[in-house]
Amino acid sequence: MGKTAPAARPANPRFSSGPCAKIPDFSLDMLADAPLGRSHRAAVGKAKLAEAIDLTRDVLGVPADYRIGIVPASDTGAVEMALWSLLGARKVEMLAWESFGEGWVTDVVKQLKLDAVVRKADYGKIVDFAEVDFDNDVVFTWNGTTSGVRVPNGDAIPADRAGLTICDATSAAFAMELPFDKLDVVTFSWQKVLGGEGAHGVLILSPRAVERLESHTPAWPLPKIFRMTKGGKLIEGIFKGETINTPSMLCVEDYLVALKWAQSLGGRKALVARAEANAKAVRGFIAGKDWIADLAEDPATASTTSVCLKFTDPRIRDGAAFAKAVAKRLEKEGVALDAGAYRDAPPGLRIWCGSTVETADVAALMPWIEHAFEAEIEAQAEVA
Repeated sequence: MGKTAPAARPANPRFSSGPCAKIPDFSLDMLADAPLGRSHRAAVGKAKLAEAIDLTRDVLGVPADYRIGIVPASDTGAVEMALWSLLGARKVEMLAWESFGEGWVTDVVKQLKLDAVVRKADYGKIVDFAEVDFDNDVVFTWNGTTSGVRVPNGDAIPADRAGLTICDATSAAFAMELPFDKLDVVTFSWQKVLGGEGAHGVLILSPRAVERLESHTPAWPLPKIFRMTKGGKLIEGIFKGETINTPSMLCVEDYLVALKWAQSLGGRKALVARAEANAKAVRGFIAGKDWIADLAEDPATASTTSVCLKFTDPRIRDGAAFAKAVAKRLEKEGVALDAGAYRDAPPGLRIWCGSTVETADVAALMPWIEHAFEAEIEAQAEVA
C-alpha cells in the first residue's frame, strides 16, 4: 500500500462471522476441566451438559417453562429438527431476507413440499411483519448474518397467535434481546456470539411448541437425529443433557467457559452493550463518507453483530473483484481476517461485531479499511 499505514492495529484481527472470535484472553488452559476420554453419559458428562443448559437459561433469560436442548449439527441441525418435526399441522409462512433464510425456504417448499407463503426482501431490508398472518406457523431469522439486518423487536408478533413462531437466532442470541414470549422455537450455535467451537446447536422450545410435538405426527418419515418424541410424549432427557448423539465434551467445556465469562461481565445486558458499542464504532466511522455505506438501509433494522458494508465509489469498475481485493489487503496486513462479504451476498465487507470482540479492535480496524480502499483504487487506476 502506497500511503502511510495507520499507526494502530487491532490486537485481535479475527472478525469472522462464524466461527467467531474467542472470548478475550482465551487460553486452551481454560479447558483443563473437560472430561476427555469419558462418556457423555457418565455422571460427569451429564453434569457438564446440564450445567450448560442451566447457564444458557440464566444468561439468555429463557423462561422456566421453556425446554433447552443441545443438539447435533450446529444451528442448521437445530433449525432442521424444528422444521421437520413441527411443520405440517398449519399453513406456513416463510420469511427470508438473506441466504440462510432462503435455505429454510428451500427446505420447506422443495424438501417437505409444503405449500408455504413465501415473503422475501432484498439484502439490506427485512419483510413487512404487518403483512404476516401469525395464525400460520412463521419461520424467520432474527438477524441476517449475511445481510446485516435484524428484526428490531417482537412488537409485530401477537401474543395470542395461533401459529408457532420458529426463529433462527444464531447471530442474535447473547448479543440482542430476544422476546421469548413471542418466540416458540429459538435456535442458535454457540460458535457465533460466544465464540465457541463449532458443530453443536441449541434448540429452545416453548410450551406451545412442546404441545405441537406431542399432538402432531408429520406426514414424512423422521430421521433418528430429528426425533424428539416417543410414544407421543416429549423425550425429556434431550432437554436435561441426554443428547441425541455424542457431543464433544471439549466443545461443551469451551461453551461453559464462555458462559461464565458472560456472567462475570454482568450477563446478557453486558453482552448486548458490547455488541452495540462495536457496531457503533463501525457506523460512526462510515457516517458521511461517500465511498462506503451500510448494506442495511434502515438504522432501526441494522444488525449489531454482523455489520455488512458496501463500497459506493463510482470509480469502482468491478464491485465483486474490488471488494475481494480490499479484504485480501486487510488479511495480508494482518488487521482483519475473514472480513469479506458472504459468497451469496452483495460484494463488500462483513465485520463481526459480536460480544467477544473488543471495541478498541473495531476502532483500530476502521482506518485500515480506508487505507486498503485507497490502495485498491490506486491499483485499479494503474491497470486502466
